[in-house]
Amino acid sequence: MNDTLNSIYERRAVRKYKDIPVAKEVIEQLIAAGRMAPSAMNNQPWKFYIVTDKEKIELFSKEISEIAIKQIKHVRIKDLLKMTLSHFHFSKVIDLIKTQDHIFYNAPVVIFITAPRKDDWGKLSVGMCAQNILLAAKAMGLDTCPVGFAKFVMQTKDYYLLNIPAAEEVEFALVIGFGDELPREPKRLEDNVFYI
Repeated sequence: MNDTLNSIYERRAVRKYKDIPVAKEVIEQLIAAGRMAPSAMNNQPWKFYIVTDKEKIELFSKEISEIAIKQIKHVRIKDLLKMTLSHFHFSKVIDLIKTQDHIFYNAPVVIFITAPRKDDWGKLSVGMCAQNILLAAKAMGLDTCPVGFAKFVMQTKDYYLLNIPAAEEVEFALVIGFGDELPREPKRLEDNVFYI
């Protein structure tokens, strides 16, 4: 298998990180890889807001957690447990409960990726950009996790610290660092291909 396929098959969502910083030059290489993604009409709508300050990461994580809990409070406990167990092995659920940072997993780098609010294709373009970053990070010996709950950062009281213009919205965030776990490969569906 070639290096690109290896990165695709070996990439996992890692939720436990070592307390080791990622060099700015490495972050810049990852962003450069993201910029190489295709985008609708080549408009390259993405913008990157990078947080490496541990205190700010913890602050945003705490505030996002509080908002996320309010958002899911109407979900029945039984349904929430079923959803959680269907996505994680039971031991992973226990690890997540023990983790203090349930949003960014104590990773040393958080990249918030935005797109213009009125761009119908922005989400798709940002998704392709993010995938480039995820795979580039794996190829460079780093681990990552895309974080959908990061969208709630826009509702936090300290959102202004990111200096994101009102015309943009956060689509999600990527956490990046040196993983401290080796998640097993999740089962992949194989009955979803149809030749016409």
